[in-house]
Amino acid sequence: MTPFGARLRALREERHLTLTRMAADLGLSAAYLSALEHGKRARPTPGLVRQICGYFGIIWDDADELQALAKRSRPKVTLDTGGMSPLATEFANLLADRIGDLDDPTLARLLDTVKATAPRRRRA
Repeated sequence: MTPFGARLRALREERHLTLTRMAADLGLSAAYLSALEHGKRARPTPGLVRQICGYFGIIWDDADELQALAKRSRPKVTLDTGGMSPLATEFANLLADRIGDLDDPTLARLLDTVKATAPRRRRA
């Protein structure tokens, strides 16, 4: 499940909506909405996120948060460590191999560490 999928499911369940009902209301298939919640589909488009915000009456900071979660919810990530240090390549490969074995507290510590670093500009 992706961060966006988890939040979407929580919003739906807080309002006691079935997956089928919400999908019909949004003009989506229940299968697509389920796959989105479970992280088996690509992250949603900004337009769909806006549609979901409108559906739930989400505005301002909460809408921005949902949009940010969508951006961080690619279920299949590719890392290009070309031009980086050998440590970066080793870390990326070990993480890819072992991420499924890490528990939530360890993942949270790693996430906090990465978030605490200064953001770098993306290479073209």
